[in-house]
Amino acid sequence: MNFRRGRSREEPEINLVPLIDVMLVILIFLMATTTYSKFTELKINLPTADAEKAATKPEEIEIAVTSNGTYAIQGQRVNFSGVQNFAAELRRVAKSPDPVIVINADGNATHQSVVNVMEAARIAGYGKLTFDTQAPQ
Repeated sequence: MNFRRGRSREEPEINLVPLIDVMLVILIFLMATTTYSKFTELKINLPTADAEKAATKPEEIEIAVTSNGTYAIQGQRVNFSGVQNFAAELRRVAKSPDPVIVINADGNATHQSVVNVMEAARIAGYGKLTFDTQAPQ
């Protein structure tokens, strides 16, 4: 039983005017409340250094220790006859009062061989020691 025979049904339509009005009000509100900040760069005055660069590289004395316990200073083989004699040999080779002692020991060298070189450097009065290493391949 359809009582509405002669009347056609109207399709509902969306009225866009109120939607546009609301969007315009929101846009105006956002524009009015948004703060625009200008990003400025930092103005930093860096300090300057007046120190002079090191004029010369410190003297290095290279000491090689092989796995069988032989020693070489600056590539010249040296007979080890005691820590005191080795310290005297270091003093003889050194050209500056406080050189850097570079110990280049074989991986299979005994611990005592390296300690002998360190002790000789201490007796000679050289406190700057370093070890040469090799990166694993």
